[in-house]
Amino acid sequence: MKFQAPRDVAFRCSCGTIRGTLRGVAPSTGSHAVCYCADCRAAEVFSGQPDPAPDPVGLFQTSPDRVSFRQGHDQLAVFAFGPKNLLRWHAKCCGSIMFNTMRNPKVSFASIRTNLLEDQESLGPVIASAFIATASGKPTHKGLHRFIWGAFQRIVGARLSGRWKDTPFFNTDTLEPVRPVQVVDKAKRAQILASLR
Repeated sequence: MKFQAPRDVAFRCSCGTIRGTLRGVAPSTGSHAVCYCADCRAAEVFSGQPDPAPDPVGLFQTSPDRVSFRQGHDQLAVFAFGPKNLLRWHAKCCGSIMFNTMRNPKVSFASIRTNLLEDQESLGPVIASAFIATASGKPTHKGLHRFIWGAFQRIVGARLSGRWKDTPFFNTDTLEPVRPVQVVDKAKRAQILASLR
């Protein structure tokens, strides 16, 4: 792959209320992936967006220290499909699903929806596809080992350097999210998942 110098890329929610910058974007600073899983689809529906199927949800997985907000940070909200599940950050103003993070800021992980980025060419090619439907009904994955290895390297690097503390999503003194987490109850999640079939 030809070397691509990292560049800063602007992002925005669909209505433009939330705007910011993803710093140092390049294939070497994150992992470009797509996901077909039911929970990514359900997250979109829960937030008032259309079901993206049959298309996947595009994600660029990087670290939170690369995310900075220029405006609208107060419009950011967060929910999860269970008390221990992935945190899904969305825009209160328009319902755009924006980021996923882990629940512990020391696990320095953030993925941004690629459709929110002004320059998607900087992400490089898709290197991983998750939860691809098959005729057997059992989903499969492509390139997942590379995706996981990239995430592991970034998490370890941020932990050792202290960069994990540079996050717009958590208070690193308390280790709590900057917004209260809305936990979607099982019945609501089941209702949404049933509507996707």
